[in-house]
Amino acid sequence: MGSPVATPDLDEHVDVDVVVSENLPWMCIVWDDPVNLMSYVSYVFQTVLGYDRKRAHELMMQVHTEGKAVVSSGEKDKVEGDVKKLHTAGLWATMQQAG
Repeated sequence: MGSPVATPDLDEHVDVDVVVSENLPWMCIVWDDPVNLMSYVSYVFQTVLGYDRKRAHELMMQVHTEGKAVVSSGEKDKVEGDVKKLHTAGLWATMQQAG
């Protein structure tokens, strides 16, 4: 014979929002490298990603000082395209899912 088991009565209803990884945006990250000039990185951000001169310079400085910067985000297909374009331009870019 076993011990009696207590079962609490709960009147609370708990809603839990579960973040599905499929819904999280993707990020394109550019990494610092010892090859490309800072002026060239800014130029690529302007011509490939469409940033204005000021924003391209800010992102380039973030890559230079922090070692990396998120330069675009969104749907997986769009970010994959950005990574490929940046590779073609000679930059070190990767992608990862946010979260």
